[in-house]
Amino acid sequence: MAPDLARTARGTALVAELQRHAVPVEEVGARTFLQLADTDTPQGILGVIEPRRWSEDDLALREGGVALVIDAVQDPGNVGTLIRTAHALGAVGTIVLRGTADPTSPKALRAAMGATFRHPVVVLDDAGFIAWARKHDVTLWAAAADGVPLHRALGDQGRGKREGPIAVIVGNEGAGIRPQLNAVSAQRVAIPLAQGAESLNVAVAAGILLYEVARGR
Repeated sequence: MAPDLARTARGTALVAELQRHAVPVEEVGARTFLQLADTDTPQGILGVIEPRRWSEDDLALREGGVALVIDAVQDPGNVGTLIRTAHALGAVGTIVLRGTADPTSPKALRAAMGATFRHPVVVLDDAGFIAWARKHDVTLWAAAADGVPLHRALGDQGRGKREGPIAVIVGNEGAGIRPQLNAVSAQRVAIPLAQGAESLNVAVAAGILLYEVARGR
């Protein structure tokens, strides 16, 4: 904890709450804290924790469940926002594939706003992911600018073509989803954009896709 926070009523209350849960608290000098914080305007407290190890078994697939798959998204801020979005929209979990930024890096954790600790985030290689999808009869939908418009993919009444679980794959900010994943996807879907607009941020696109897929189920 930074000395500026430790001297305030908020800091005192925070220390008391942490100690109530048997969490040790240590105050460090202002310069040391700034070196550790990795941000320009830190909030005055840092935590050192062991990340939870999620596994495929934590993905509670059910009839009509939806999962998010992140393929080679390189910006940790985008990765964290994707996890936060998936958690907020009720996805059963997020699968992180190779080439994706570390979801437990400081920037990704900050962007996720705590969702990483409450929402299953499972790291798999391509073979493991495809095997998981086949084992659970998961339909794969790949986000692609040249895909089928989302409203058509969902059907005229906004309902998915299948009642089973769906995994929505979003890809690299520039290159999109890798060909080997496109090849095993049942559907490539696109979000229609206004004339002149080139693209959406990957996390914004994922939010729209997850919301619409879940809403129609």
